[in-house]
Formats: sequence, C-alpha cells, structure tokens
Amino acid sequence: MILINKKVLTIFILVTFAWVLSAKAEQLKFAHTMSISDTMHQGVLKFAELVKAKTNGQLEIAVYPAGQLGNDSQILQGARMGSIDIAMTGNPFHTTFEPSLNVIDLPFLFKDFAHAYRVLDGPIGKELLSRLEKHNLKGLGFMEIGFRNLTNSKRPVKEASDMNGLKIRVTPNPAHVAAFKLLGAIPTPMPFTEVYMALKTGAVDGQENPTTLIHGQKFYEVQKYMSITMHAYTVSEVSMNLKKFQSLSPTHQKVLLDALLEAAIYHRKLNRDLEGKLLKEMQEKGLQVIQEPNRESFAKIVIKPVQEDYAAKFGWETINKIVAAGK
Repeated sequence: MILINKKVLTIFILVTFAWVLSAKAEQLKFAHTMSISDTMHQGVLKFAELVKAKTNGQLEIAVYPAGQLGNDSQILQGARMGSIDIAMTGNPFHTTFEPSLNVIDLPFLFKDFAHAYRVLDGPIGKELLSRLEKHNLKGLGFMEIGFRNLTNSKRPVKEASDMNGLKIRVTPNPAHVAAFKLLGAIPTPMPFTEVYMALKTGAVDGQENPTTLIHGQKFYEVQKYMSITMHAYTVSEVSMNLKKFQSLSPTHQKVLLDALLEAAIYHRKLNRDLEGKLLKEMQEKGLQVIQEPNRESFAKIVIKPVQEDYAAKFGWETINKIVAAGK
C-alpha cells in the first residue's frame, strides 16, 4: 500500500484546481482608438484588471489601443461581426446604424457632469444601451469622452459669429454636423485616427473634443486657439458582440457589467483630477485658451432646431426624460 502524505496531497489538489481554472481561462479581445497616454486607455486597463480579479482569472481582457485593429468604424463593425469581442467607440459611430442614440449628443442638453452621470448610470442609460441589441451588440456601459471644446488654427473663437467659415473636423453624428452648419462653420466628418494629420496639413482648421483628448492626442501641437465651449457632452459606448456575451455564464455577464461601471467611475475621477493640470500644460506649450466664450450665443442658435429635428424622427420622450433628470 502506498501512503500519501496529507500535506503533499493537499498541495497536489490545490495545484490541480488552479491548473483547471487556468485551462478554462477565456481571453476577450478589446479594441479602441485612443492613445495609450489618454485617460480612456487607463479606464480600459482598469476594466481589464477588475474583470480578471472578479473572475479569478477565468476571463482575461486583451487590450488593443490606438487603432491597432482599425479606426472607430472598423472596430465597431468587427464587434458586430464577432472578429473583435469588445469595442470602445464614440456614440456618434453607433448612431450610423442606431440613429436614435443621437439624443446623447444633442448640443447643450446636459447641464453638468452630475446630470450626465444620473442619466447614463440609471434607467435611461440602460434603455439606450438596450437599443444596440438588434444590431448584434450588447452595450456594457459608457466611458466618458466628456464635454467638448473647440480648437482651431485660425482665430480666437469668443462668439458664435467667430465660427463662420471655419472648417471643423466633427464626428459623423448628425446633431454635430447640423449644429456646426447652423453656426456657419464647415463641418467635416473623419475618423479620429486621421485628425492630427488633417490639422497639421491644414486639411481642416480645427476640431472639437474634451480637454483630456485634446491633450492626449497632442492636438495643441498643431492648433493655436482653444475655446472652452462645452457645447456637447459625449460618451463612448463599450459594446460587446451579443452572441459572445450570451455565450458567457450569467455570473461572468454580471462581472462584465459591474466592472465596466466601476471602471467608468474610476475614469471620470481621473478626468476631473487631471483637466485643470492638462489645460495649464497646454497653455504653457503655447495654446491660447478662451476660458469664457459666450456660450449663450452658441446655444441660442443650435438648441431649438437640432432638438426639433431629432424629435421629428424619434419623438420628445427621451429628450424630456433627460432634461427632467437635470432638474
């Protein structure tokens, strides 16, 4: 008879159990177009860290940043088709196939960050994400892009009238395109990965993005003026191939949803802590910042016609719910 030491047997069982868990580990491919120096990438890394910890290593997130797997439209299509498991792309790219989501980007709709978070983290946000399912995507949640500000290489923009004739790169979102046309600018949609070179070569005069992205993409190197217009709040949906999501256990599905919200809150705090510092740093590098442009002059021109255009297609219900959440 062979006698086995109990301590040795226990170690053997634990090692075997750990090996079984490791053998079952599943890797999910997560793609985005943000620079690795951007806070959005840090938020994605936090998400990956949380998922691995909460599943004891059974789910792992492999992150492909900075457009490694394509531009925004390409990675979103990859997620819909299943060649990419999870994609993080701006809401405007989702509106190309689910235009009702355009409501999130309506100009001057959100009063402040707290208002946006109440909407996105609550029932309204969940209902909006559910609209992706008919497009073979599971909306896991929202990562912050933030309140958008304007930069350009031509002149300081202090009033809406200063926009006249400026060629501005915008997202493909119809609300953004319509708003800049109303302001007298020439809106020019293009992939985010192409913006820096377009600014550098003068193909466009300016662009509009939150402070963290303007810094992260080093747009201040090829722009002279920045106006803190805060003209729209935008998000990136983190969306997953629906069939892949459904193939996971209910426990792991919940982990992904919970971890994304936790990572989003972490990312928001990063942004709030960094914005002032990043703005000062860009000013020191030569960017001229107009801190208090006449935002009312912009709002008076764009709010009513853009909201009416949306409501003519999709009704007032979602707009009214979002406005009510800010009261």
